[in-house]
Amino acid sequence: MTFKFENPKKTGITKKAKYKAIDLFAGIGGIRLGFQQAFGEDIEFVFASEIDKYAQQTYYANFGELPHGDITQIDEKDIPPHDIILAGFPCQAFSIAGKRLGFEDTRGTLFFDVARIARHHKPKLIFLENVKGFVNHDNGKTFQVVKNTLEDMGYKVFAKVLNAKDFGVPQNRERIYIVAFLEDIEFEFPESMKNKETKVGSILEDYVDAKYTISDKLWAGHQRRKVEHKAKGNGFGYCMFNDNSSHTSTISARYYKDGSEILIEQINKNPRKLTPREAGRLQGFHDAFKIPVSDVQAYKQFGNSVSVATIKEISKKIYKVAKGLDSEK
Repeated sequence: MTFKFENPKKTGITKKAKYKAIDLFAGIGGIRLGFQQAFGEDIEFVFASEIDKYAQQTYYANFGELPHGDITQIDEKDIPPHDIILAGFPCQAFSIAGKRLGFEDTRGTLFFDVARIARHHKPKLIFLENVKGFVNHDNGKTFQVVKNTLEDMGYKVFAKVLNAKDFGVPQNRERIYIVAFLEDIEFEFPESMKNKETKVGSILEDYVDAKYTISDKLWAGHQRRKVEHKAKGNGFGYCMFNDNSSHTSTISARYYKDGSEILIEQINKNPRKLTPREAGRLQGFHDAFKIPVSDVQAYKQFGNSVSVATIKEISKKIYKVAKGLDSEK
């Protein structure tokens, strides 16, 4: 099986775009890329925000736009009018969630910045992505505050946890996706593509520099910790994969430290880490996607990013709804 990657140049922006979008907490543009692949020339990005300077570099290298900085310091009135908000907002500072229901409960969180922008601009669609644990954070109160806040602004909210390995990429990565429409419509998330076989070998490079093979010292440490964890009765420790593995574990921003969550078997050698390009492929980024930063930063960026393949499938469903609404007018 050969994993196929799509190039955003095929979905270039034109002045005829039907929908204007903004990209908040943009990272390296994974959510944007998925929407571009689904909407094609019907989507135009008019604003992006990302606080990390290295992620800004990668975003600029691939989209030709330098994201604005800290969104908490940007007045919503200074953001151009738009139809769509995309936001993979960080799940942090939710300590007050659930104490009161309503818009005020979101103050002090980064979701508040999504909400204040949406309240001012009233876009037709809000798309949010977060870790699976967000669903049950604070006994579900955090998610309920977000849902209630969106509904109080007139949005109809749909949410579902989806796994990247069910959408054509060989990675076990569960995330919650929240889709909120200003219209009273029905929406269904895409069905799993479980009949689409995935193999880790499809994202591996043919020739890999020896520097990605882990050292004897690191390998010995991984093995020792695995034994110690097993003795304690837990499943922690390194995870090994090969060409025939159906999928890897979840890649994270800490992958640069020791690569323990995803090690690749090698014959008569210590195992190796994924290369940055392989890490990108594991998230569904095409080979034309430029990596202008160091390996450490690249691992952080891909680990922090999204499954582009999953975003694309959700976006295709959203695009179908949007076209249906347009045809009714």
